[in-house]
Amino acid sequence: MMSPLTVTAMATANPLGLGLPATWTALCTNRQGLRPNDFEDAEIKTWIGRVEGLETEPMTGELADFDCRNNRLALMGLRQDGFEQAVASARTRYGPDRIGVLIGTTTSGILETELAYRRRSAAGEGLPLTVRYRHTQNLFSVSDLVRRQLRLTGPVASISTACSSSAKVFASASRWMAAGLCDAVVVGGVDSLCFMTLYGFASLGLLSDRPCRPCDVSRDGLSIGEAAGFLLLEREGRNGERLRFLGYGESSDAHHMSTPHPEGLGAALAMERALDRADLKPIDIDYINLHGTGTPANDLAEDCAIWKTFGGRTPCSSTKERTGHTLGAAGITEAILALLCLQHDFMPGMVRIEQPDPQLRSAMMLRSESRPLRTVISNSFGFGGSNCTLIFGKRP
Repeated sequence: MMSPLTVTAMATANPLGLGLPATWTALCTNRQGLRPNDFEDAEIKTWIGRVEGLETEPMTGELADFDCRNNRLALMGLRQDGFEQAVASARTRYGPDRIGVLIGTTTSGILETELAYRRRSAAGEGLPLTVRYRHTQNLFSVSDLVRRQLRLTGPVASISTACSSSAKVFASASRWMAAGLCDAVVVGGVDSLCFMTLYGFASLGLLSDRPCRPCDVSRDGLSIGEAAGFLLLEREGRNGERLRFLGYGESSDAHHMSTPHPEGLGAALAMERALDRADLKPIDIDYINLHGTGTPANDLAEDCAIWKTFGGRTPCSSTKERTGHTLGAAGITEAILALLCLQHDFMPGMVRIEQPDPQLRSAMMLRSESRPLRTVISNSFGFGGSNCTLIFGKRP
């Protein structure tokens, strides 16, 4: 059983908007964050979830070497919702060496390297001298940036486990706190649009040429998005905070590099372990935020796992129809959305569904609904069978 941790601050920058108020307004009014692909010159017919303003916000001063789309997005996220001020307060209480940083990412700053290869000379003289691998493409880059911006000197790490990356940061944070390494941990995730993910998912035949429609009978693929999100976790809140991180479950089914286990065995195991760690039973969960990418195999496998674990009583929906699949930032983005739902007693429906898939047996929500919520789950399942389930609840 895990000792619950208190969520004392949150911040987000995602395709629905900058900051928690804009994100919440979009969520409860069914405003969508997807748009026809207009990223650079990627000639792919698809829809994307894009964060506005990154192209015009270069990083300067001491952080100039970190300048890339991914790190710009991270900095934009950190500056929302009073998050930097909340961390500064925690830094005063605990000291900078007692606050850890754990960031999930998969793309990091690879876009800068992609663009650099385009700028190579015809004579093949190598990459331009402006390429700064250590501060951009390096997976540790964004974690290094975050700890520098927040002036923290505690343990720092990046986690890159495909689409579960920024869900697994919660599990590692819990272990760091239990081991006495930290008194508080900044957990987060940042992934930005780049050619690798767009062309990579297109080559796998996983991109839809329409806005993604998780759980629809005619779903045919996902929509790529980008986002940054951060939470501050502490043992006890100082201002009567009620939102808590109750438990996590991890598994690795290793069924296939890019296809989930057809019966959702690893996903079910992650949910069962999260319930055990939180000392809860399936009937205690009021809402499930699905991984729900909109691909035929993923949605069916997750449905099998939910049916096995919860039956058909627990309301569930996917928010990726609104943000797109933000990959390494999906875990943190959907954790924040789940926490907003918990805070406001709200369950978002899947408004893009035209005809529900009759093969899916879970309690899919087609319309949004307000109802008292006590505990919610957020699922994140990555390539290679890297699965993570998070449980959040309210302090009584």
